[in-house]
Amino acid sequence: MTRKQVILSAVAMSTAVVVGTAALQRLLMPKYMSDVVEGNLIADYYNSHFDHDVLFVGDCEVYENFSPVRLWEDYGISSNIRGSAQQLIWQSYYLLEDALRYETPDVVIFNVLSMKYATPQNEAYNRMSIDGMRWSSSKVNAIRASMTEEESFLSYVFPILRYHSRWSELTTDDFKYYFGVDPDFYAGYYLRADVKAAENVPEGRPLADYSFGVVCWEYLEKMRQLCEEKGIEFVLVKAPSLYPYWYDEWNIQIVDYAAEHNLAYINFLDETIMAETGIDFKTDTYDGGLHMNVYGAEKLSVWLGDYLTKELSLQDRRGEPELAAYWAEIAEEYGKEWQRQLNAIG
Repeated sequence: MTRKQVILSAVAMSTAVVVGTAALQRLLMPKYMSDVVEGNLIADYYNSHFDHDVLFVGDCEVYENFSPVRLWEDYGISSNIRGSAQQLIWQSYYLLEDALRYETPDVVIFNVLSMKYATPQNEAYNRMSIDGMRWSSSKVNAIRASMTEEESFLSYVFPILRYHSRWSELTTDDFKYYFGVDPDFYAGYYLRADVKAAENVPEGRPLADYSFGVVCWEYLEKMRQLCEEKGIEFVLVKAPSLYPYWYDEWNIQIVDYAAEHNLAYINFLDETIMAETGIDFKTDTYDGGLHMNVYGAEKLSVWLGDYLTKELSLQDRRGEPELAAYWAEIAEEYGKEWQRQLNAIG
């Protein structure tokens, strides 16, 4: 065999190994379709129009509590939610940084619950916030900030190192969605139409220290400064979830920070705001007060849309044909899914 033939053979073999490894990796990575569908939220953002007036970042208190469809249909506000389960504040920052590579919204809304977490928490939640990101310096930095002691950076670069043992866990979904998934999200919103009233919600236990971690303040400041540099209004919110408990001592710290930096802070747990939204925890939550169902999310979105229009002067864009057509398609699927769930509930 000539030297040229040896080289060609080696190249062919290397290519086959790379292609085979990539194919195997795609099969073994979780598809998040029948279980924990929220695992697809981060990747779903890249299918959007990249023409948003508002971007939400944060945990389940954004992607289950605000309806971008309602913001569009009632106010002509184009929005998207870059949310994921137990999204930590440094993940919110890097997801925002990543999104600003594609667009510059007028407003960024950040839910402040994650200020309670000053250290990496759980690999499974890390994966749901990071694996779906496209590769960039933002993803690299998100990985480095998020890894628990048991994790390795290399396993994020080559997920097969993490998921190689999933052979025994493969389901039909892994084959059905091998070439990609089509999750039922609506501009980042996870729709739930079922109802479970809030009853016997536990009170918060006293804490030894109510101070937020230094790293949390650092990343909150980084988000604020990033928005300031881009000319974006940065708005802080606390969703009206009854649990996890939101302590008054925590709330005061956010109030003070917002006042210091002339930021809007909307605490939906405030009695006056709660009354204005019309939220009823007997009908507007699907899990006993942790998250809103679609009825509650629509109420919050109507209140928020009015605020964004009046206080931040966001304009009604329903007259833009291309954008209106994009939202009409999302709204149609949103309505179908709502009805499908109602039919399933009976």
